[in-house]
Amino acid sequence: MSSNLKKRKFIASAFKITCMSMTWICVLLLAVMLYHVTIEGLPWLSWQFLDNFPSRFPAKAGIKSALWGTVWLISFSAFFSIPLGVAAAIYLEEYAKPGRLSTLIEINIANLAGVPSIVYGILGLAIFVRGLALGRSVLAGSLTLSLLVLPVIIISSREAIRAVPTSLRQAAFALGATRWQTIRHHVLPTALPGILTGFILALSRAMGETAPLVMLGALTYVAFTPEGPMDAFTALPIQIFNWASRPQEEFHQLAAAGIIVLLAVLIIMNGSAILIRHRSLRDKKW
Repeated sequence: MSSNLKKRKFIASAFKITCMSMTWICVLLLAVMLYHVTIEGLPWLSWQFLDNFPSRFPAKAGIKSALWGTVWLISFSAFFSIPLGVAAAIYLEEYAKPGRLSTLIEINIANLAGVPSIVYGILGLAIFVRGLALGRSVLAGSLTLSLLVLPVIIISSREAIRAVPTSLRQAAFALGATRWQTIRHHVLPTALPGILTGFILALSRAMGETAPLVMLGALTYVAFTPEGPMDAFTALPIQIFNWASRPQEEFHQLAAAGIIVLLAVLIIMNGSAILIRHRSLRDKKW
């Protein structure tokens, strides 16, 4: 027994050290990449860079069209995917009865969460661009990204709703509340922090995706900003990819500056969601 215990402690310590090593290696690699991007791109960051359109001349090139295209895409993607994802999660957790149909839906949602993004690009090209004749527009791009992030939103929202104590529902039912009143006034407010976490992960993934937009035919050179959902567009990942693929060193530095802008937008968006989540947690302390 003593030798077996020592062996188990040794295995546990080795596993802990391995996990810590892998974690710090990942952190170190991330720090190196951020350092390189910052050194390369920071000198190019200016108001002119944010307010200018792309150009063949690096000194005049900017990221205005890609930045506004990303804002349009993420706004419409959130508009379509968040209500649909939360509604699907509510139905599966609160209304759907256990059975073959529910099990089939759950399995398919879990599988869709792991499908490569390029497949969603092909699907968006076939359905939205050609089938519904939306063209290579902001609306087609946002609908495709909505399909991409919808499984993540559904799964995370279901987990948040499932974590709400059953006693809270029973207390509401005991006071005469209907199922929808219980969900609206008790379950959803309590599950809001977890649901917002899912939104952060889903929209962050959508903002950094390039493959679906390439399949949809997002433009690499746009000298205008979208003014409506049916306008052509580009996005930050597309513009960064375009600059990085050019042989001139100046364009590589512009790509690094574009990465900094993309990270800044992600931090602002995630920070806003985290702030809302913490305020919700503070308000729901019993």
